Amino acid sequence: MTDVRDSDDVTDDVLDDDVSDETAGGAAAAVLKPSGWRHGATWTYLIVLLASAVALIVSFVLSAETLQLARHPDQQLGCDVNAVLSCSTVAQSWQSEIVKFAGLSYPNAFFGIAAESVFVTIAVIGLARVRVPRWFAACTWFGGLAALLYSYWLTSQSLFVIHALCPWCLALMFSTTIQFMALSHATAVVQGLPGGARKLGGTDGSVVSKPRGLDTYYRLNYDLMVDAVWLIAIVTLIIVKDGAALLV
Repeated sequence: MTDVRDSDDVTDDVLDDDVSDETAGGAAAAVLKPSGWRHGATWTYLIVLLASAVALIVSFVLSAETLQLARHPDQQLGCDVNAVLSCSTVAQSWQSEIVKFAGLSYPNAFFGIAAESVFVTIAVIGLARVRVPRWFAACTWFGGLAALLYSYWLTSQSLFVIHALCPWCLALMFSTTIQFMALSHATAVVQGLPGGARKLGGTDGSVVSKPRGLDTYYRLNYDLMVDAVWLIAIVTLIIVKDGAALLV
């Protein structure tokens, strides 16, 4: 007797095969994604929180010293170590107050307080595992990038134009760098930005999910090597430029 199956049964089998193929592809992609405590929301956003908290504290210190210098222009600040390590020299430059409105100048440290307060809040939201829209996560990353570029511009001005370094400003620059590293890690691994896994056709006609390059980058811990080289390069630049003068 010939086995006759109706069209619904055939359709169900085809759908089951498609679902199993997609499930297998998704499972393969999940295996290739970064996993472990270092790639979770708790660790990544904890680093963002700690770096942002340090940057916030330093911004408060810089704001206080700016006000002290405004009240006593001739008085040396506590971080005036020598001619090169001098907070007052940097604070009296035009680069320390680039925003002017209605005849008033606003110190950069005031904006640092506002910006770092936002990053502290974002870190707490991440630690609480609150789901945020993708556009919010993207804007957060671009905000971190803007803060990093602004910090690097100020550092370059101190090194090559003002020819003086502010210890607190250096602390702010390093904390902002670590903040951006951790924020990029969280944005790529926790938030899944940018994009997602690409779906390709397998040799047997199945659907296979190909992991993103960022997933491989963080899964193999390449970011640790890049971050270390990044920080070492900054320290090396400072030492090469002003190393001898820092000890005078």
